[in-house]
Amino acid sequence: MPLPPFTAHGDLPPGIHRATLAAVLERFGSGSSQRMLVGLRLERIDNVAWATGHLARCVGFGSFVTAKPIPNDVDVFLVMEDTFDLSQLTGEARLLFAHAVAQTRFGASVFWLRRLAVLDDEQTTLSHWQITREGHYRGIVEIIPELP
Repeated sequence: MPLPPFTAHGDLPPGIHRATLAAVLERFGSGSSQRMLVGLRLERIDNVAWATGHLARCVGFGSFVTAKPIPNDVDVFLVMEDTFDLSQLTGEARLLFAHAVAQTRFGASVFWLRRLAVLDDEQTTLSHWQITREGHYRGIVEIIPELP
């Protein structure tokens, strides 16, 4: 399903918009060298998170999924399966789940929790990431797997 057009403010309309990584990169990972760089960062994060075998949902939010010409980074919220055990991770995967380290190594703000820790339900928890610092709602993007 295609991502909707931007609002007059340069945001996606409120909602959790679902798209494949390829569609997200096509829409948001082009237009400037910074957008391409941040898009590559998102791709790396998505690949590392899926490689854990415990990723349930991956959501991108913040300036990367807006019309802002030069986003600083990508913001990502990961919902992990309850079986996810951080102590079993090594290498890049271990670094991805340490917020401050991920900011330095992946150029991203990475937040995560296990499914059992969501507030109310997953949809409510994900919807929270639509709220900007100013208290406005804007759309976010859930990256879904490619269909075989």
